[in-house]
Amino acid sequence: MGALLTWRTAMERALYGPDGFYRRGERPAEHFRTSVHVSGRFAAALARVLVEVDAALGRPDRLDLVDVGAGSGRLLTGVAANVPAELAERLALTAVEIAPRPAGIPARVRWRDALPGEITGLVIANEWLDNVPLDVVEHTPDGPRTVLVDPVTGEESPGPPLGAADADWLERWWPLREPGDRAEIGGPRCAAWAAVVRRLSRGLAVAMDYSHVRAARPVYGTLTGYRDGATVPAVPDGSCDVTAHVALDACAVAGQAAGAAATLLTTQRAALRALGVTGGRPPLELAGRDPRGYLVALGAAGEDAELIDPGGLGGFGWLVQTAGIPIPEPLAGLAGRGASDRGASDLDVQIPQPAQHESGLPPRLFGEPHAGREP
Repeated sequence: MGALLTWRTAMERALYGPDGFYRRGERPAEHFRTSVHVSGRFAAALARVLVEVDAALGRPDRLDLVDVGAGSGRLLTGVAANVPAELAERLALTAVEIAPRPAGIPARVRWRDALPGEITGLVIANEWLDNVPLDVVEHTPDGPRTVLVDPVTGEESPGPPLGAADADWLERWWPLREPGDRAEIGGPRCAAWAAVVRRLSRGLAVAMDYSHVRAARPVYGTLTGYRDGATVPAVPDGSCDVTAHVALDACAVAGQAAGAAATLLTTQRAALRALGVTGGRPPLELAGRDPRGYLVALGAAGEDAELIDPGGLGGFGWLVQTAGIPIPEPLAGLAGRGASDRGASDLDVQIPQPAQHESGLPPRLFGEPHAGREP
């Protein structure tokens, strides 16, 4: 057995160390299925949000589009390609990503490993927060204890009691009741998201991730490994992605404390349907008068259906927060199902938990503190 580490330290080294999983340039598309490579219609839906944000800001001369955990940059460039030409010319594109810049990325895209100091526009964090390293705790007869892990084997051992900050977070957001119950301390994710909101001078930030809320936390936690299209034991040796679902309700309150003016916590299914991704099949009569058009529309409907499947990608949580503008249409229409004004002390929104796909690459839906996401 090697030297035992906290899970937060082990994840940091395994994912972002000198030869870490994401530091060496692993691409999510090689290991799990994300909304980005399901369909370009995902980027098109976010482009609609960007158009609304631009209008709310008065169409400034420069509009930021920032993708945190940009991976290959596919989502960033896809969103930019789906806006009107006049808006596209005003866009300042930034990919926040620790992996090396891929070949073929347009020269206008700024590639950096840290958040910009100030942002006016739209920030996208798709499957980023779930890869922000965090500690795991387990309830024992002597109370909650930090879990230690052997980074070579993944074998765990009970560690010391929690520090005050972690104990406070646990009591508020993920209280444990029985010996054997486990939790993942989401304080680092709250801090990472607050850092995004704090840099948002005016505009909107949206995080999309595999998530849960206080009313429905998993009893034994969610720590998982992904490699080559399959779930594997979460061994923090750098050979696989190591992730855990996100307490988006806690991140929402952290964002409010960082200055968010308005908050919407909803599901990907609800958000994308509001943005026009409905999964509706084309009328059968179209097949008779335009067979090719019918097949194209049928394919698009299939892509839509996967994006909004409540048992898969559609069950993702979406956290939308703004600075200086209200929640834009058409997302504002979801306000009765999870929006809150600044100053709310807690959020209790039911986000359905996606089921694991039984074939193909598993839906992954996560992200990290520096960057390293999309395919």
